[in-house]
Amino acid sequence: MAGRDSDADPEDAGRRFSRILLKVSGEALGGSSGRGLDPVTLDRLAAELAAARADGVELGVVLGGGNFLRGAALAAGGPVGRVTADRMGMLATVMNALALRDVLAARGLDAVVLAPDTFGGAALRFTREIALAALGEGRILLLAGGTGHPFFTTDTAAALRAAEIDAGLLAKATKVDGVYDRDPAVDRDARRFDRLSCREVIERRLAVMDLTAISLCREARIPVVVFDLGISGALTAIARGEEIGTLVTPDD
Repeated sequence: MAGRDSDADPEDAGRRFSRILLKVSGEALGGSSGRGLDPVTLDRLAAELAAARADGVELGVVLGGGNFLRGAALAAGGPVGRVTADRMGMLATVMNALALRDVLAARGLDAVVLAPDTFGGAALRFTREIALAALGEGRILLLAGGTGHPFFTTDTAAALRAAEIDAGLLAKATKVDGVYDRDPAVDRDARRFDRLSCREVIERRLAVMDLTAISLCREARIPVVVFDLGISGALTAIARGEEIGTLVTPDD
């Protein structure tokens, strides 16, 4: 099944996006504390993926690692160099992917961990061909290890993998219900956007994703939806074209 939106298959009637790349931050997996792995949060994420998969959506998931370690912060605060710290952060994303794989397996869902390196057998090495074959088999892709290179965020990894697997949409799950012009947790007058273009995000330097990631989405013509991970059924609704969160379009 092709991943780009508006597929012609009559079985997809009512669904706008048949293949989605979901980006989930490591902090989101840590629950209210943002640290470690929160079993309730993991199970809720697995339930969302299960519902979308049951609706016929092909899924890739890129996980951050900030619930265990943020490479840039570690490098800024001590003697550990940035390259080493970022490699440590890549390991953290693999830990999250392994945990989610087992939670999905407990629900009867087949998921495969793919990464730029095998990490001692914890993952299969990512190639576009392996990823597309796994999607064709109905498996959920857990895309760990970032881009495999230091200095790039997992947001950039999400944009890259979305382009590589021909995803019709990059869905970024957060703890807020969209994109704001200011931090809504700090400023009650923060304005929420329903729709933006990638150009507007870049020019206004809005906190959607890092500029490399949003530029890649713009070039690859991949729309982005930023939404609240805590909304039950949101991922399936987004796949069906419902207006949830903030839509960032590649069009100027």
